[in-house]
Amino acid sequence: MRNIKRQKGITLISLILILGLLGFAFFIGMKLFPVYQEYYSVVQAMKNVAAQPGINRQEAGQIKEMLIKRFYTSYVDSVTKKHIKVSRNRGYTLQIKYEVRKPLIGNIDFVAKFDKSVELAG
Repeated sequence: MRNIKRQKGITLISLILILGLLGFAFFIGMKLFPVYQEYYSVVQAMKNVAAQPGINRQEAGQIKEMLIKRFYTSYVDSVTKKHIKVSRNRGYTLQIKYEVRKPLIGNIDFVAKFDKSVELAG
């Protein structure tokens, strides 16, 4: 009886395809990461403002200014005053609603929409 040796492992074409897919996934991740990092900075700033003592006695304009100052130190560029809404129900509600449009590949863009609300009780 002859021993038939079988090839084990992947071929060069398979390796190139796998590396190409991993490279593409890494590329997409590198494009999306800054947008979501900025969103988490926005959420953290909102939580910090909500945790301020006596925040529910401040006027809406003062609350917006506090947020804008925190955005400036956190390098948040996508959110402006027009995206910030302070409404009064039983207490104050701080809402930030915005979208980010960034180029992805060639003439293809990706759009990320964010909407976050925080109750202001302090």
